[in-house]
Amino acid sequence: MSRDRDADGRPRNARPRDILGRPLPRDAESAVPRVPDDLVVFGEAAVELGQRYLDEGLPFHAHEVFEAAWKQGPPGERDFWQGLAQLAVGVTHALRGNRIGARALLGRAVERLSRYAGPTYGVDTDEVVRHVREYCARLDDGDGELPGIRLLGRTAQPSTTSVSAGNGSAGIGNAGTDVGNGAR
Repeated sequence: MSRDRDADGRPRNARPRDILGRPLPRDAESAVPRVPDDLVVFGEAAVELGQRYLDEGLPFHAHEVFEAAWKQGPPGERDFWQGLAQLAVGVTHALRGNRIGARALLGRAVERLSRYAGPTYGVDTDEVVRHVREYCARLDDGDGELPGIRLLGRTAQPSTTSVSAGNGSAGIGNAGTDVGNGAR
């Protein structure tokens, strides 16, 4: 079976997914709308959209947003965006029941995010790192109860606007947002 590719030959995954991002059979319907492969989002808009997905119990989608931001952002912010993406994937693994994978990815997220002191795009990285370390210690003790992850000091408010995709605009339920480059 060949891999899905776009018109330029870049790999794309058009398979439907479940709520935690696991691929479903090709003829199944997706449990939730997909984040577009060509999403354009960065800065505070990326953090806010990722937080909305986390709030809605869609950490795999948050990972997709942070991955888009890291690929589009300046090289000096790569660890920040990769750290947030690893945090979101770590939460995804925890929700899937994979404690070992969750612990590994959350540990990598802490390593990357620890390189940023204080607020970055509204994220209090010191507080996020502290929170994730506490959760990892609980995972190590066998307590898998997953607390909500707060990147922002406030709850992200749902929006009905859309996110930008390279081929136009793609709505993503109530988790969409106008995108742009927020100030650090």
